[in-house]
Amino acid sequence: MINTRRARTSAGEHASTGPPGAAEPAAEPAGGTERRSALATVLRHDLPASLVVVLIAIPLSLGIAAASGAPMISGLTAAVVGGIVAGSLSGVPFLVSGPAVGLTVILAGVISEYGWAATAFITIAAGAVQLVLGVTRMGRAALSLSPAVVHGMLAGMGAVIALSQIHVVFGGQPQSSALANLRDLPGQIVGHHDAAFGIGIVTFAVLLVWPRISRVSLVPAPLVAVAVATAVSIGFGLTVPRVSLPDNPLSGMGLPALPVGDLGGILVAIVTVAAVASVETLLSAVAVDKLHSGPRANLDKELAAQGAANMASGALGGLPIAGVIVRSSTNIAAGARTRASSVLHGVWIALFVLFLGSTLELIPMAALASVLVLTGIRLVSLAHMRELWRHREFPVYVVTFAGVVFLDLVKGVLLGIAVALLLALWRLTRATVEVVEESAEEWRVVVRGSLIFLGVANLINELRRVPEGKHVVLELHVDFMDHAGYEAIDDWRSGYERALGTVRIDEVHDTWYQRARLGKPEQRKSLPGQLPRWFAPWSYWQNMHSDGGEPDAGTIIPEPRPGADPMMLGMHEFQRSAAPLVRPFLSELAERGQKPSQFFISCADSRVVPNMITSSGPGDLFTTRNVGNLVPRNDVASIGSSVGASIEFAVEALEVPNIVVCGHSHCGAMKASLHGGVREGTHLASWLRHAEPSLARYRACEGELHDPDMDPVDRLSVLNVVQQLENLMTYPSVREAVDEGRLTLVGLYFDISDARVHVVDPETGRLSPVDPATVL
Repeated sequence: MINTRRARTSAGEHASTGPPGAAEPAAEPAGGTERRSALATVLRHDLPASLVVVLIAIPLSLGIAAASGAPMISGLTAAVVGGIVAGSLSGVPFLVSGPAVGLTVILAGVISEYGWAATAFITIAAGAVQLVLGVTRMGRAALSLSPAVVHGMLAGMGAVIALSQIHVVFGGQPQSSALANLRDLPGQIVGHHDAAFGIGIVTFAVLLVWPRISRVSLVPAPLVAVAVATAVSIGFGLTVPRVSLPDNPLSGMGLPALPVGDLGGILVAIVTVAAVASVETLLSAVAVDKLHSGPRANLDKELAAQGAANMASGALGGLPIAGVIVRSSTNIAAGARTRASSVLHGVWIALFVLFLGSTLELIPMAALASVLVLTGIRLVSLAHMRELWRHREFPVYVVTFAGVVFLDLVKGVLLGIAVALLLALWRLTRATVEVVEESAEEWRVVVRGSLIFLGVANLINELRRVPEGKHVVLELHVDFMDHAGYEAIDDWRSGYERALGTVRIDEVHDTWYQRARLGKPEQRKSLPGQLPRWFAPWSYWQNMHSDGGEPDAGTIIPEPRPGADPMMLGMHEFQRSAAPLVRPFLSELAERGQKPSQFFISCADSRVVPNMITSSGPGDLFTTRNVGNLVPRNDVASIGSSVGASIEFAVEALEVPNIVVCGHSHCGAMKASLHGGVREGTHLASWLRHAEPSLARYRACEGELHDPDMDPVDRLSVLNVVQQLENLMTYPSVREAVDEGRLTLVGLYFDISDARVHVVDPETGRLSPVDPATVL
């Protein structure tokens, strides 16, 4: 409401700035300013950026068409359609689409098999597949492909492109396969050192040197390299193969025709073109998203846009298109602000083709081939190899790369996916087994991971290392155990005990073995971190019941440990498993001393664990616990109490910024205060007199309970927290620190049954949820 009034006032003041009595100027139509601003953005930023993108798009489009064996005009047609159609519909505003290097190998095979007109039809069909994928929101699902497979595929394509186009640089012709290109390359090197090779050397030199010249590096190196190579070929009058375009570009655009041949092969070609174009587009879209702070990518919309553009490109006789990172990053670096830059770059290419076709025909083929050779080499990224090696995904990369280079793209990708799945299966189902001799008579075998049939052989081999007649603790940290795993353990255990040894199964993570033994095996993996033993009571993992009775129906516990002291077992477990983790923190705290951020006053109830409910560790909480979480008022009767000493030490010596009083549900002290039953003349009765002000507060507001459904004892526990916060203010050091803003008092209430912490309002006693945004 305030903003609306200000807006109206501002508008009114602006409208009435003329002389009194003068006619007010006509109001500008809504959106007029926005349109002028948008136009200014296009003229100032997008127009120059589109011209820069054109400079790199034309040589790449021509080179890709040549490498694919397609008509030259098809590459430029695809660039025009990619800019105008895909740019207009794009879900990634800064993404520039056009002929893609990653499709070169596929198109060369498709054109060789079915001819150019049929390839145009396949492009239309592939676009329809992409359109369906986009409409059905499959864009994000395509990103589930392993990055190792994708990078291996791109690297394989780069190697194939480089191997084929290097023959053109030497003045020859590329062969039909990577193996054939490798086989004939030595002869090509020896036999061809003509003008085409010289043009290639010039192009390579410019491509490598130009980006290092800082002041001119904004002009794309491929454009400069092709321009210099063309100028050298004309200046020296060299006779070399050059770009060939139809005299009338519009009449030279080939129309699509139905493919003739094996239907299965045609369908594979359609799916392959659609898949590779989609993957390259989606990967480029994700990369482009990281280069700017504008609108985020809509991958499903982008996939649909690519489908529509490919259908249009195929219908006009153009190559398949994809969103490409080279042109897109150039677009952003050149200052593009909207999708208009991508659209305009398509318009400029169309004008170049229609009116400057003769200029394009001066470009030597060796120059375009050199650009593609270097582009292909750069697809084989050492940085990606190192990253995949660190993440142990390199085998997937190598298999995909080799498959693409020496077989074909589809087989290479399928092989890579198969290896990725096998590697994932091995990792997910791998169990590690560690055998430790703890003493002359006791051995410990620790099993971690998922124990299924694939790991049984390794488990049995390790178990057989344990000498006969010993006491063995088989410690299971498993999140899944199939029947083969259970049977292997059970059979080994039976055999070992028959040989006069003893075995104790200690299940730490979950009770897989025990459930299987009772004929109730679990079918799903355990959630990670389910009930760690430092959260669980001793009775859960030390094979005992605090009430001395039998376990409830369906409860599964490990086997008993006769005569074991629970605290000793707990300390042993701490030293064995937790101490190595916490030792670095304790060592540092031992050297620099304690500096806790909270003084935590809680009840001595064994069910209330301050470090657990606050997720804190060593050095975080300075704690005082007593029956009823009581703070005696600072008077003569409380002089010398341990609580008062703790308060003064926390505030004056430790300078804690917060004091927390935490009450809880089902409190025995509050129950005794409310209902009596404590024997007079005892220390407990004397101590509970400090709860009398809380009881008086409760009785004073008994008819005004905020939650009438709350148990009276629990309501007294809440009001007791409020009272103890008041009692804290009777200590001079506390009051002084609070008044100076150095100390904050906080009340908490822990509901044991619900395992939930509430914040207590110190004025009203109302409970509110814990808010992570609250700063104490």
